[in-house]
Amino acid sequence: MYIPTTKIELKELDWEELDVIIVTGDAYIDTPYDGAAVIGKWLIKNGYRVGIISQPTLQSDEDILRLGIPKLFWGVTAGCVDSMVANYTATNKRRSLDDLTPGGYNILRPDRATIKYVNLIRQFCKKNVPIVIGGIEASLRRIVHYDYWDNKIRRSILFDSKADYLIYGMAEKSILEFANSIKNNQDLTNIRGLCYISKTKIDDHIQLPSYEEVLNSNSKLIEMFEIFYSNNEPTSSNGLSQKTGDRYLIHNPPQFYPTQSEIDNYFDLDFEYDAHPFYKQKGKVKALETIKQSIISHRGCFGECNFCAIAVHQGRKVISRSVHSIIKEVQKISSKPNFNGIIYDVGGPSANMYGMDCKKFNEHCHARRCLYPKKCKNLNNNHNDYLKLLDEISKISRIKKIFISSGIRFDLALNDNNYGEKFIYRLSEKYVSGQLKIAPEHISKNVLEAMGKTVNKEDLVIFRDKFMEYSKKARKNQYLTYYFMAAHPDCCQNDMIELRNFSRNNLKIYPKQIQIFTPTPSTYSTLMYYTEFNPFTNKKIFVEKSNQNKQKQKDILLQSTNKRRK
Repeated sequence: MYIPTTKIELKELDWEELDVIIVTGDAYIDTPYDGAAVIGKWLIKNGYRVGIISQPTLQSDEDILRLGIPKLFWGVTAGCVDSMVANYTATNKRRSLDDLTPGGYNILRPDRATIKYVNLIRQFCKKNVPIVIGGIEASLRRIVHYDYWDNKIRRSILFDSKADYLIYGMAEKSILEFANSIKNNQDLTNIRGLCYISKTKIDDHIQLPSYEEVLNSNSKLIEMFEIFYSNNEPTSSNGLSQKTGDRYLIHNPPQFYPTQSEIDNYFDLDFEYDAHPFYKQKGKVKALETIKQSIISHRGCFGECNFCAIAVHQGRKVISRSVHSIIKEVQKISSKPNFNGIIYDVGGPSANMYGMDCKKFNEHCHARRCLYPKKCKNLNNNHNDYLKLLDEISKISRIKKIFISSGIRFDLALNDNNYGEKFIYRLSEKYVSGQLKIAPEHISKNVLEAMGKTVNKEDLVIFRDKFMEYSKKARKNQYLTYYFMAAHPDCCQNDMIELRNFSRNNLKIYPKQIQIFTPTPSTYSTLMYYTEFNPFTNKKIFVEKSNQNKQKQKDILLQSTNKRRK
């Protein structure tokens, strides 16, 4: 069933009152890719009555009070993407399209959606019901942070939104504890993964530099971020307290990682794999085209690229689903009436990290990176589990093709001495739709070091040659799609010229997938962008801050494409 979003559905379920109402900035798509859907269905499975309201109008109470007022709490999320990233490009131009809005036009998601939705509830809901914020926007803005669009240091979003609580990270465990605690009138303040505001600090918490200190000192911002980043592992992290004005943000330690059995339960919910009819009638939701027939195989990423916040939100430990759980989901998807025989993706943040973990993952290595500056010897870099999984899916009767649409870490494949070669061959032979996505991001040494990437030019060419060789043996005309980045901290125009020449002369390509670096909260790259300082080398670095010159960096790489067209 769908999570109800109309009064008619409540009557059909014989629900007079809801325990929880979730407000989201995305169209409600009932799949595991929709965080609001997962949280809502998880609470329903555990006995709570939950409703959902997508993209409510801000002009009246027409939408926000459509389902009444919840008995226990409101849950608010901006959606699957930070609303400012969803609404603006890296050069601060308004985006006209939104794949997660019915009809595709970007007209329903407000800027700073979390704050706007909390204010909307406060305006029209006169009953004092707690509001808890979550999702990626709240999660990555949970402490004092630099905001690119305002170009200033902002307080925790918990202060700016005036919500009662914030739950960060992948929230299934924390939200269920939160619901149970409210229902039973129990203390909420010790729930892992929870933030709240207090008039007093907690003595055994680590005291972060205050908002006022960070506002006036780059060195305090760097100190704050490094303490925050190093306290993201459940088994080794302390609670944090941060003063803002005369009050404190209390940041409890992270929630424990789910076990494989627990993560299987999160995906074994009654998903419809479609947009709710109430929103679907308003227009096509483009994101559905691929995700309704795609599989999330795992969470987390141990790559820890400096420009990526996955480690802070999902965690750097990869939690893989069981083969049984994934097969069960594929069978359910393939039984749908309009199924075309294709699974468009089986992956996660990096598809080929499925089944990989650390042999000694514990509190003693929380400051060590698995892949940078070189691959750790304790990393179980083995593609065998992923290959077995794909083989098992292939045996399902209605499955004609399986594609890997998520990006892969090609350096992992090259460094797997036991199954890497087999993985590249099988990938080329069976699991590519015509193009395979890889993200080297750059090839200049100084830029890669600032990014925290280990990829080198030689590996890129080696992987390209292997992929093309095996594609030719499989008699398939396939190619690689390379994702590159311009204007990352410590990247100048000469670095882009080097990348352009390498792409043309060594890779024999004319890149088209080029993004300009966007500073987003809770990443080291954003810290470098604002401070113009690399905390890993303790050196000042060049940072391009002119939008015009950022575009010039991108255009340098596009020049080869334009010349080719002429």
